[in-house]
Amino acid sequence: MKKTRASEFKNVIGERVRMARRAMRPSVSQEDLSGRLAGKGIQITQTGISKLENRQRYVMDYEALAIAKALRVSVSWLYGESKNIG
Repeated sequence: MKKTRASEFKNVIGERVRMARRAMRPSVSQEDLSGRLAGKGIQITQTGISKLENRQRYVMDYEALAIAKALRVSVSWLYGESKNIG
């Protein structure tokens, strides 16, 4: 994969994914999120979710959309464009 910028991080949504996952009632585990995504046809393992949250994994646009839907937040919130969760 081509490096596009000099940054130690591979995504900008990892922290917000963790926040949204923990804010749900009851909270959603990484394994649960992986299962929700699988139901939408997106294959990200629990380890992949962990790497995503720690910003060590790239995120494709279709993955961000599926994650937002699974966590009931907006894509703009995941990207830090909106202050309100959801």
